[in-house]
Amino acid sequence: MARRTSDYDEDDVRVRPGRRGSRPRTRIRPAHEDAVAALVTAVDRGRYRCLVDAGTDGERPVTAMRARELGRKSVVVGDKVALVGDLGGGPDALARIVRIEPRTSALRRTADDTDPFERVIVANADQLVVVTALADPEPRPRLIDRTLVAAYDAGMEPLLALTKADLAGPDALVAEYAPLGVPFVVTERGGDLAELRGHLSGRVSVLVGHSGVGKSTLVNALVPDAERAVSHVNAVTGRGRHTSSSALALELPDRDGWIIDTPGVRSFGLAHVTPENVIGAFEDLAEGSAERCPPQCDHLQDDCGLDGWVADGHATEARLHSLRRLLQAREGGDDL
Repeated sequence: MARRTSDYDEDDVRVRPGRRGSRPRTRIRPAHEDAVAALVTAVDRGRYRCLVDAGTDGERPVTAMRARELGRKSVVVGDKVALVGDLGGGPDALARIVRIEPRTSALRRTADDTDPFERVIVANADQLVVVTALADPEPRPRLIDRTLVAAYDAGMEPLLALTKADLAGPDALVAEYAPLGVPFVVTERGGDLAELRGHLSGRVSVLVGHSGVGKSTLVNALVPDAERAVSHVNAVTGRGRHTSSSALALELPDRDGWIIDTPGVRSFGLAHVTPENVIGAFEDLAEGSAERCPPQCDHLQDDCGLDGWVADGHATEARLHSLRRLLQAREGGDDL
């Protein structure tokens, strides 16, 4: 006699046909309780360079691929993942990434300001180092502003690293960003990097900047065996050539933190960022926004309540000007 549906036990495993045949496929996914923790340090054409037991004497590199069960979840440099499979680390060994641990931060960008698709560049960094040259090439404040917006949106602390001080002084650029309260360091070619190392110590920092600003030079000085390629600035366009083609996480000497080098950027799409995420980084103005601005206020119109908030002495004009400059930078999409 045929068994009725109601006769099945609750513990029966329900199956459904696979897409490519009639072979049953269970809905239950393995828990992978024996998976090993690892840190993703590089991504290259579907292969992920992972470091098992990072920060210990037993750390070792392992190459891995994404498990099918991850679906469309992206894996990026800085992700903490769980691995199964061949963890020997040999030239032909290939493990599988079966789980991505919750991220503490995610640095995102879009292709441009009209693109609805946001892409995670780096995960789990707590500091964003905006690298900009003081000359050769000239500073691009709009790109700096947009990178700061991305840092505030990600909940990361920003740091300005001003390079090539042997070619131009830093005072004007430092004064421009003083109202934001962003810390800064000034370096010159062949100079001492002790102050910069102090800011990087014990942290996971991602370096962002357009090509030719000296980012790879800094990386090679901070991590002597990094061997990142160094570019030269085009004398006609004033722009550098992309030398780093992908993000790479590098451990600082004496295991004193991590830096993540990223490819040079010429634009930084911010279609995913809301004004609320930006103003949240300005505690003295965020309170005024909550008390005096209507819900749809973009803080750029003439009747914005923040003007009265500043007039009453709760914040300075310079801070409000800086906030509005960042909000305007968020809306602009031209080449930077």
